[in-house]
Amino acid sequence: MALRIDGKAISMQIKDECKEKVASYKEKGIEIKLAVIQVGNDPASSVYVGNKKKACAYVGIESLSYELPEETTQDELLGLIKTLNEREDVNGILVQLPLPEQIDEDLVIKAIDPRKDVDGFHPQSVGALSIGQPGYVSCTPAGIIELLERSGVEIEGKECVVIGRSNIVGKPMALLLLRKNGTVTICHSRTKNLKEVTKRADILVAAIGKPKFITKEYVKEGAVVIDVGIHRNENNKLCGDVDYDDVEPVASAITPVPGGVGPMTIAMLMHNCVESVALLKK
Repeated sequence: MALRIDGKAISMQIKDECKEKVASYKEKGIEIKLAVIQVGNDPASSVYVGNKKKACAYVGIESLSYELPEETTQDELLGLIKTLNEREDVNGILVQLPLPEQIDEDLVIKAIDPRKDVDGFHPQSVGALSIGQPGYVSCTPAGIIELLERSGVEIEGKECVVIGRSNIVGKPMALLLLRKNGTVTICHSRTKNLKEVTKRADILVAAIGKPKFITKEYVKEGAVVIDVGIHRNENNKLCGDVDYDDVEPVASAITPVPGGVGPMTIAMLMHNCVESVALLKK
């Protein structure tokens, strides 16, 4: 029977560690402040933003909330970001994606001061990751590394396969596994013989965006399986990219959906906010 990797428990460990660090900063008179910007009222985005605010309150980080109307212009949003960039009391700026169609997401990400880019999406953050320099790391891949290491999974020397090449998960995930001395393969929609490639994996990370796509036919006996996907099935229940019930008997460890990778994203956001104190000094 596979080890069920408990993202809720591990994310709580990280938040508690952050809480201690925030308290010690406060004793030195240092406050941490995160600005969260949401444009429009996409229901999923509203849930995420609410969860981020709760995590800030738990850890002791002050949360500044900017809830802008759907019709907000690109210039208005860029103006707000410029103001927050210049505010010395703001450590991190987070713009909740997706944005309405009149706003260029790429331009918005680039407008955030890289020293306040707690999401780790700015090209400078991505570049720092690729050459092993200090900087913010995209929260979901960083959380997956924590899940693996805190569950006793050795990455060094292992065959690691990442399914998906998005800028937010797939690419930074591959770079982080490489940094930990894994041997990394990235698969995508044009990959030939996908099952043959994934069956080589000691560690398989599924970020493909298709519900229950990964069945046991894709998984090597004893592999560690990390499921990044989140969907609703025909019964409106949450499920991932991995068919959990089918894959669990052949895996050595597996993340559930919900309760696996999801909670880690917000925990690592809190971690990045704490890291901002040191990065802002540079």
